Amino acid sequence: MTGNAGTTLATMCNTKSIGHEAEDLSLRSRRVRHLQEEMKTNFKRDLHLWSISILVILVLATGFAAVIAPSLAWRTASFHFDFRDLPQLFWGMIVLVLLFSVYVTTQKRELNATRRTLLQEFIMSEHLQAFSLLDPVTQLLNSCAIDPIVAKETIRANRLGTSLTVATISLDNFQSIAKRVGIEQGEQTLYHAARLLKNTFRGSDVIFRSRTSEFVVVMPDTTEQEAEHAITRLRAGTERWNAEADSGCEFSFSWGIAAYIEGARTSDVLERARRCMFLSSQKINFVF
Repeated sequence: MTGNAGTTLATMCNTKSIGHEAEDLSLRSRRVRHLQEEMKTNFKRDLHLWSISILVILVLATGFAAVIAPSLAWRTASFHFDFRDLPQLFWGMIVLVLLFSVYVTTQKRELNATRRTLLQEFIMSEHLQAFSLLDPVTQLLNSCAIDPIVAKETIRANRLGTSLTVATISLDNFQSIAKRVGIEQGEQTLYHAARLLKNTFRGSDVIFRSRTSEFVVVMPDTTEQEAEHAITRLRAGTERWNAEADSGCEFSFSWGIAAYIEGARTSDVLERARRCMFLSSQKINFVF
């Protein structure tokens, strides 16, 4: 009964966490799409302005040619142009061109200013999104990066027919360490735990800090049995750390492994791994 209650609680917390992460990602995506649409609109306005400029120049040139060309080419009595009106026509066209140039220049300045602002906002949004995916304590990717990266790896696994395994790893005694040595030293402990994970898993594996003291490892091209070998290396590395640590902060990890099955959802794979991790932390083993 206790195991079922713990699993249910873990599922509820996981669902809530995934909901917040999805909401944050959705907001950032909408923001980026809005900036892209504004940039497209700005580009269309620029093209529209250039089109108007070219059209006005063509109209003026056509009108001037229609007035002057016949009097120069056709010397007939039926058509006569009074060249005394030419200066007024010429200066009128000059004034019209100047006014239109002022209008075009003003519009171009506004468009360029808008374009610079949009580019700055877009670049800032990209930078903020990049920084928001990095956990400042462990220097690992945080929970916001899990869904897009796992989705990318599942698509790759489906396309190539390769294996994909996810592991969830929890630093069980983090709360007791933080209470004993303080929050700052506790964060240092998390950092060292993250380094231990980085040194254990391959460079192609992606490691996230998903919760306060929980990590998620995505292992492409890895079967569940191969993931077990990685966990064995982690167990050996943890024993070495505990034997050599001078601070007295020993690590105690629980872990769970779940292989991706084609067609499964990311949340389902993570939930299965967390369920196995919970059973591992409770020292519950099932024999099938």
